[in-house]
Amino acid sequence: MVKRLLPLGLIAAVAVLFMFFDMDRFISIEALREHRSQLLDWVAEHDLAAPIAYMAVYVAIVAFSLPAGTAMTVAGGFLFGAFAGGVYTVVGATIGAVALFLIAKTSLGDYLLARAGNGVKKMQAGFAENAWSYMFVLRLVPIFPFFLVNLVPAFLGVPLRIYVVATFLGIMPATFVFALAGSGLGSVLDQGGEVSIQGVMTLEVVAALFGLALLSMIPVIYKHIRKPANGEIK
Repeated sequence: MVKRLLPLGLIAAVAVLFMFFDMDRFISIEALREHRSQLLDWVAEHDLAAPIAYMAVYVAIVAFSLPAGTAMTVAGGFLFGAFAGGVYTVVGATIGAVALFLIAKTSLGDYLLARAGNGVKKMQAGFAENAWSYMFVLRLVPIFPFFLVNLVPAFLGVPLRIYVVATFLGIMPATFVFALAGSGLGSVLDQGGEVSIQGVMTLEVVAALFGLALLSMIPVIYKHIRKPANGEIK
């Protein structure tokens, strides 16, 4: 059992050390403001290595559940543009999320499911029945922490294929919103303006994400509303 927990223990240790030493100051809007000339020059000189390095860092951020994903997404839009930065972010975040999912599933997921009580098994069955809808809702609406959404499906037995596709597509809307904000960051900084993560998530953006999430829940709502008539096979 101890060996099974080692990977998750390592992830937790790295996350704790990251926060203890305040390492998020190196991945922040302020750090981008301070070093933007050097970063832009490096990206311009390394047109192949720069995207690979960015995605590798993003994979590590997600896999180790480090609280720097949003700032990194904004930085991606700033360094590579809204479209390319969004694509690199989606790829890196998906790979990192899948890595964490597989680690959690092999470390504890199967073990917990095998020993789960009836309540957890009913929850797992309900989640499995509507896995596509639930996964899209969890990815589209930024209510729960990203690392938590990466872990819970592993403990509820969500198939890897559904997890990968729903993650890749589900994180796109919010990702491109932040990448787009990052792409306009240079002009804002030149004018002495202030940029905050909260300022990006406007009421209109949040409403749009909730709208997409509601569309994802239509199959679930339909199943609950529609009752088979007498003699009808459900």
